[in-house]
Amino acid sequence: LFIGLENDIDGMVHLSDLDWTAPGEEVITRYQKGEMVKAQVLDVDVEKERISLGIKQLAGDPMAGDSYRKGQTVTVTVTEVTTGGIEVRLGDEEAPMTAFIRKSDLSRDRADQRPERFAVGDRVDAQVANVDKAARRLSLSIKALEMAEEKEAIEQFGSSDSGASLGDILGAALREKGGKD
Repeated sequence: LFIGLENDIDGMVHLSDLDWTAPGEEVITRYQKGEMVKAQVLDVDVEKERISLGIKQLAGDPMAGDSYRKGQTVTVTVTEVTTGGIEVRLGDEEAPMTAFIRKSDLSRDRADQRPERFAVGDRVDAQVANVDKAARRLSLSIKALEMAEEKEAIEQFGSSDSGASLGDILGAALREKGGKD
């Protein structure tokens, strides 16, 4: 993407500097000749008379710092449903991320591990299972979140060897909460 700067100087945004997550070949189609854009100066090479610009750098890298960490609960929006799982978007509009939740990670219950029970636009909670900064990839799991929530409920309201089921424990917790209101 070539950008005209002041004093008849041109700068270039490389395909890899257009967007953090989408391929440059796809993103470049969003731009039209004559459109005004904001870009950050990445490098000035006086000898080669080149100015390198970046658009994605204005939003900040969604993988930088500790934005996402293993075990964190995130709310995601379903963007695509496939036979192997669901593709989701997370993060804010400034720096969105995409991730894929495999079919086996959709639920603890095998009967609910059906991607078709989700629809594009659905918002669901999931747990960050792994952060691979080098590959710029997040692994998410709804199943891991369900298991963590069950473990927490058992620790708070009963033990697994007490013979109480999760339903019994949650029922007791709801009755207890109902009595306080």
